[in-house]
Amino acid sequence: MPAPVILHGRIARLEPLAPHHVPGLIAAAAALDGSGFTVVPHGEQEARTYVFQAEAAQLAGTALAFAIVTVADECVVGATRFTRLDYWQGPLTWPLSAEPVTALPGGAIPDAVEIGNTWLTPAVRGGQVNLDSKLMLLSHAFDSWGVRRVTLRADARNLRSRAAIERLGAVSDGVRRAHSRGLDGAVRDTAFYSILHDEWPGVCGRIHEQLAARAAFRRAPLIPATVEAWRPLASSPIG
Repeated sequence: MPAPVILHGRIARLEPLAPHHVPGLIAAAAALDGSGFTVVPHGEQEARTYVFQAEAAQLAGTALAFAIVTVADECVVGATRFTRLDYWQGPLTWPLSAEPVTALPGGAIPDAVEIGNTWLTPAVRGGQVNLDSKLMLLSHAFDSWGVRRVTLRADARNLRSRAAIERLGAVSDGVRRAHSRGLDGAVRDTAFYSILHDEWPGVCGRIHEQLAARAAFRRAPLIPATVEAWRPLASSPIG
């Protein structure tokens, strides 16, 4: 299994998901109504089960889950993970070896990986936290592990998530029809996207540009949004 790691960004920090994150997960999930497309733990029991299952997946070498923590106020605002770690080590021998990848010294290094199971509390959606988190995960995958491909997926109905993935610069690999059952019980189509190793420098630059643009927007002066708000300004003397 890959070695657990803490990833540091400018806006957020990704910490290996652990029991001490349970109170933060509960608070972050409280504003979500449970009707989304990603599993979100509601209440203490669900949060503890969520962390336990994430730790079990890590021990099995199938996922690395993170709590998303904001740098400014040290608040847990969501979760994300590496999943579906794919190993291409070879050449293949016959008979096939049953030796697990966890036996590799220093932790296994995947050749391809998926980023998913991401959810954020509504207060930070559409802002810099998700971009900063994706930048950290992609940087670790491509620059530290040297993976050849990162996959991202979304329920085909989740237009907001698909738009966010496309803004990163990920390339559509198509929609797999009747792929699985969604959280609402419906048979869902799944939209797949990927970023290849050679595409990473361009995607990295694109994310940095988006982070800079959003930071500049946050520093911009507030503009009155209604006609009523403009009237005092229009009637005030100039000079």
